Amino acid sequence: MAAHEHWQMDASAPELYERYLVPAITSVWADDLLDRIEPEHGESVLDVACGTGVVARRLAERGHVGRLVGVDLNGAMLAIARAKSREVEWIEGSALGLPFASRSFDVVLCQLGLQFFPDRPQAVREIARVLRPSGRLGLSVYSSIERTPAAYAFVQALDKFLGAESSRTKRAEHLSCGADEVGNWVRQAGFDRAQVETVSKQISFPSALDYVRFQLTATPMAALLKGEDEAGRARLIAEIADDVAGRLDPSTLANGRLTFPQESFVVVASLC
Repeated sequence: MAAHEHWQMDASAPELYERYLVPAITSVWADDLLDRIEPEHGESVLDVACGTGVVARRLAERGHVGRLVGVDLNGAMLAIARAKSREVEWIEGSALGLPFASRSFDVVLCQLGLQFFPDRPQAVREIARVLRPSGRLGLSVYSSIERTPAAYAFVQALDKFLGAESSRTKRAEHLSCGADEVGNWVRQAGFDRAQVETVSKQISFPSALDYVRFQLTATPMAALLKGEDEAGRARLIAEIADDVAGRLDPSTLANGRLTFPQESFVVVASLC
């Protein structure tokens, strides 16, 4: 199986992802990234690994004037993006060989996508290639899964109920390296001014059950329950959610709502 094929979703998962996980998680990091980079009017902006397009769409909602492009390998995710916004050009393509001429963009953003690329330094080199001189990069990527309590509890529960390989997809959402290595990839790609900050955001779901349900229906992890009927899926989701809740500090479950810190490395860099 090719590296990217592991992340293809069926038609319903991207809709659920957009409905539940974008508001709870990715929109939080999208706003953080845009606040740091602040693209100016007239600048051309590329969103790499755009998914359903929250970064580019948020920028359009802020009134950005200039070319906006989102690129992603997953056609099903892009279909949601196209349905959500006509202000952005949505293009199917790989981060390892971006389908754009050199020096095409003033700003490149990559939110929570770098961890999925089979060759991360190559992806950063491609970003540098399509940036104009003095172009800017804004990038965020999850740090070690142990640094995000709910995710770490979730993978442990998956291993317990579904077997040791079941958590592989979730664990792959997080880097195993440190901030220094991320900074090295950026500097070696030609960015002379690069700042890497470790950032934590508070993420909230209505309950631990909802968190687990969305993970197992709105992401590629839905494949883990394909062999179960509706009753079997509901039972497993509830059992896993109970196990997750039991592993977390009670303070994260005040009034039944799940609220937890989620940690990422955030990069702001520019070319010579």
